[in-house]
Amino acid sequence: MKTIRWGIIGCGDVTEVKSGPGFQKAEHSALVAVMRRNGDLAQDYAQRHGVPRWYDNAEALIHDPEVDAVYIATPPYAHLDYTRQVAQAGKPVYVEKPMARTHAECQAMIDACHAANVPLFVAYYRRALPRFVKIKELVQGGTLGEVRTVNIFLARPLDLFPPENLPWRVVPELSGGGHFVDLASHTLDFLDDVLGPIRVAQGMASNQGGAYPAEDVVTGHFVFESGVQGVGTWCSAAHVWQDWCEIIGSHGQLRFSSFGNDPVILTAADGQTKFEINHPPHVQQPLIQTVVNTLNGVGECPSTGESAARASWVIDQLLASYRQQRGL
Repeated sequence: MKTIRWGIIGCGDVTEVKSGPGFQKAEHSALVAVMRRNGDLAQDYAQRHGVPRWYDNAEALIHDPEVDAVYIATPPYAHLDYTRQVAQAGKPVYVEKPMARTHAECQAMIDACHAANVPLFVAYYRRALPRFVKIKELVQGGTLGEVRTVNIFLARPLDLFPPENLPWRVVPELSGGGHFVDLASHTLDFLDDVLGPIRVAQGMASNQGGAYPAEDVVTGHFVFESGVQGVGTWCSAAHVWQDWCEIIGSHGQLRFSSFGNDPVILTAADGQTKFEINHPPHVQQPLIQTVVNTLNGVGECPSTGESAARASWVIDQLLASYRQQRGL
């Protein structure tokens, strides 16, 4: 198979361990160029990770003839513009999650890649992580019987930042929302993978901590195309981390963490079974491998622009009233 030569736009924190080394360690894959607007930081990253070339200009990386495909690892506000540029250059796109700030931006990205006839992949890496692949196998294999409901609960302490130096993750103009958009998108996308698309969603959001302009509490309910019903609570103004999700069926239930390494717990009539499945060192590597394989005509990556856009659509529905109230 051909070695896919990758370039990264935005070699920030997420690329240090989660993703960047995955492009180097996946089979038939190489990381050949990185870009960051601060050239000194781009050079530092390239030197530390053994990357041959670095840029402080995205256009230069995109048009580098030795770059076959581009990974966009910037904050969400830049995803649409960079996706259009990469697609127009005729190169495949792999973009960080959340895919964009809104579903409308996601659709524009899909349209740009369709028009250029290039594939679009999104870094919802849980679709390929062994822990979550096992959960999907248990659910779709009938272990729970007929799935009835889903419960999501995520709480985290309130972040306090100087008002003049807020991180992009809590600035709606840059991220699309707050920690809810950043974190809930992972769980919603994974449930889409396991249970199919959500077709109805409604929610309420508020800012209770007052630490930044984005929402910090969201509650919602949703219905999957299959008829499975779900509820979720996401609080970013709590006293401690709590993270669990339950899938409940007619014959049993699964409880798991979306972000931790806690055991996956299956409870059925014959008792409890715990599955200890740790994450690999570079959590995006399994998904990156599916992208590389797909580009080489082998298999199919489970996370595409079309699938990822559905998570953004659900988020839009859950935040609709809050955004309207705040003029976001």
